[in-house]
Amino acid sequence: MCKLHGGTEADAAGMDITKGREILPANVVPTHYDLTVEPDFKKFTYEGTVIVDLDVAEDSTSISLNTLELDIHSTKIISGSQTISSSPSLSYDESSQTTKITFENSLKKGSKAQLEMKFTGQLNDKMAGFYRSTYKNTDGSQGVLATTQMEPTDARRAFPCFDEPSLKAEFTISLIADKKLTCLSNMDVASEADVQSEMSGTTKKIVKFNRSPRMSTYLVAFIVGELNYIETDKFRLPVRVYAPPNQDIEHGRFSLELAARTLEFYEKTFDSPFPLPKMDMVAIPDFAAGAMENWGLITYRVVDVLFDEKTSGASTKERVAEVVQHELAHQWFGNLVTMDFWDGLWLNEGFATWMSWYSCNIFYPEWKVWQSYVTDTLQGALSLDSLRSSHPIEVPVKKAEEVNQIFDAISYSKGSCVLRMISKYLGEDAFMEGIRQYLKKHAYGNTQTGDLWAALSQASGKNVVETMDIWTKHVGYPVVSVTENEKDNTIHVKQNRLLRTADVKPEEDQVLYPVFLGLRTKDGVNEELVLSKREDNFKIPSLDFFKLNADHSGIYRTSYTPKRLEKLGQAARDGLLSVEDRTGMIADAGALAACGYQKTSGVLNLLKGFDSETEFVVWNEIISRLGAIQGAWIFEDQKIRDGLETFQRDLVSEKAHKAGWVFKDGDDHIQQQFKGMLFGSAGMAGDATVRKAAKDMFAKFAAGDKSAIHPNIRGSVFGMALKYGGKEEYEVILDTYRKSVNVDERNTALRTLGRSKDPELIKRTLELPFSGEVKEQDVYLPLSALRTHPEGIGALYEWMTQNFDELARRFPAGLSMLGTLVSICTSSFTKKADLERVEKFFDGKSLKGFNQSLAQSCDAIKAKEAWLSRDRQDIKEWVEAYQAKSIKSEL
Repeated sequence: MCKLHGGTEADAAGMDITKGREILPANVVPTHYDLTVEPDFKKFTYEGTVIVDLDVAEDSTSISLNTLELDIHSTKIISGSQTISSSPSLSYDESSQTTKITFENSLKKGSKAQLEMKFTGQLNDKMAGFYRSTYKNTDGSQGVLATTQMEPTDARRAFPCFDEPSLKAEFTISLIADKKLTCLSNMDVASEADVQSEMSGTTKKIVKFNRSPRMSTYLVAFIVGELNYIETDKFRLPVRVYAPPNQDIEHGRFSLELAARTLEFYEKTFDSPFPLPKMDMVAIPDFAAGAMENWGLITYRVVDVLFDEKTSGASTKERVAEVVQHELAHQWFGNLVTMDFWDGLWLNEGFATWMSWYSCNIFYPEWKVWQSYVTDTLQGALSLDSLRSSHPIEVPVKKAEEVNQIFDAISYSKGSCVLRMISKYLGEDAFMEGIRQYLKKHAYGNTQTGDLWAALSQASGKNVVETMDIWTKHVGYPVVSVTENEKDNTIHVKQNRLLRTADVKPEEDQVLYPVFLGLRTKDGVNEELVLSKREDNFKIPSLDFFKLNADHSGIYRTSYTPKRLEKLGQAARDGLLSVEDRTGMIADAGALAACGYQKTSGVLNLLKGFDSETEFVVWNEIISRLGAIQGAWIFEDQKIRDGLETFQRDLVSEKAHKAGWVFKDGDDHIQQQFKGMLFGSAGMAGDATVRKAAKDMFAKFAAGDKSAIHPNIRGSVFGMALKYGGKEEYEVILDTYRKSVNVDERNTALRTLGRSKDPELIKRTLELPFSGEVKEQDVYLPLSALRTHPEGIGALYEWMTQNFDELARRFPAGLSMLGTLVSICTSSFTKKADLERVEKFFDGKSLKGFNQSLAQSCDAIKAKEAWLSRDRQDIKEWVEAYQAKSIKSEL
């Protein structure tokens, strides 16, 4: 799955992570499901029948399976030709979401049985289980389609089942629907026939799909609705993209062709043929995640699969490519070979994330994705994992409602970073050979992390288990402090746990990580050096030039002396550092200032020294680190905030003017993003020339010229219109959201509305989530930009506290949206008093399903509060000196 989006520190080392799991009894094992479902689009309900073939592992007078919000109408148990019970007793346990079926005649160990259940369910609006998704047709009428989202634990919401990843079975699915509707499932169609519907009394069709291979319940999928499709024959099996009739299906062409190429590439790379008879990819109008890897039937948010070159920017294209390749990687890693329980989620998500970058790099080398990996994936992992309320990659999961909280930057980003680190250490050939062995050995089965390490050890001849278990079973990562001894050309390297709150306790600093030092010197990169002790000395060729963590494939921060940092700044200017090195060095310096390892003024001076930098990703990180400082100082004295904005303007304005904001056909992928970023950064920092250009474009756009704003700068132009404009500009952007047919443009409009500081407009923005005109999948979008100014941050929190009961009702604990909203509404505060307000509000409330998000928000506030108390005066003095110097140079 591709995600968009009280915790106590869980350390899984040395403990049995299976202990205390709420799992089903092992007395029966499902082998095959025969499932028939018929949706009712008028009542938003559905009827279903499921017949489950069971192997009986123990003498049994009861069967327990998972159900959630289903009404069971009849239950029958058959063994051989004998009906064991046609009216057994049923009891439901709400906390474990299980129905227990009890009967008198015992099922005998070693026998086979069948469980038949008839049931009805709600075609709900929660984007979970079997649910309804709506869209507006071009004539203004509402279209409805019924679709599924089973991961992680919502197959039980769709039909009674044994809803655990390790309980794999084969599935034969049949759908009953109106004849005009398209029916899809994981497999291809076996037969289609007319049927008299008991539910409606009319003649419908029953579409029966071929029997699937063994798979987990969370990968089951079926869709009923009005859909158009395009198809390609560029893969040996049919590949299609489907979309509702209100979308231009041709916008799926990029994803379609990419999918065909990617499937062929993965088959060769994994030496494993795709085992299903077809691949369908469907754009779903209401979708909680970014996409879901259902075997043979991948579902997507519209914006993550449909792409129009004319109306979307370069970054959107990259996102679509990455999501498509991520979901297709899952067809092997996750679907063919599946983790045995949710604590192994990272095996699915970490690998699919790594593989999407790996394949993207091969398909689009000019995108230089391993460079942006350092700013995107690595920084996301290091940021979350520097909080006390982070969790290990392999995190113990006990209950269903805990699972959604680990679909985060640890499972995805840190998981993929661990794989990148090990692939560099073993070498790509040995790493890929290990992956092939792993897939061959465990096809159609379930695995634990140790199985992957065993395959990589065998392929490489290195003891991977010993090295990597420490990285996956412990929370956090180290900061590596470097000092130098000029007498004997040695460096002294020491590792300690890094916490953003800068208050590491001795008991939290026990773990010693195997740190791959990746020493870069003028002779090249030495990948053999590993620090596995607390501290050690290493001899190096020369102290003139060296840098640790070459290309930043290691999961740690490096703290240098101010003198060495200065020399590295010079080395960057002299061309001795790779793009990844320069980017990572800036990221480390910024993060370490926030953690108290150096002064924030030193970071600002470092950024100033990069004025001759020419690479997009480095500038992306410079602007990002400056943004982090501005975020921490958002409630401070206006003069200081204005001074930081002036500094930003001085950094980027000249570059923005030089690059320009006219996009030509000859601009490459990176150049487009670079121009767009400089334009936005200069304009939002108040550059007069850029602001005027944006104002002119916006005026033409408002007058009806929809091509006046290039997609690469649409968000920036809208953002400036709202930051420097008023009600009139707000109306134009809101109207764009309401009337545009382009999903990308609508999302951009919605995402920028919160930039307005006008109290009346803030109020209107906060009314949008419950207005009925914003889909529940998008409720966080209008809220996000309110975090860019103090007025918005305060209003967001008030809105959350006033509407919390309604939010909890709309977004139940088992789904992830409530955690996202709590995080957005609380994490931007910077003061102790606000932290106390947040803690007081949630005191005594059930934190079920979002305790981790809340704990991480509170940690983030504590970290900023500590940062400010250390460096408030430091920044004040730096800004005053900078402004004095600026005035002097102007005179």
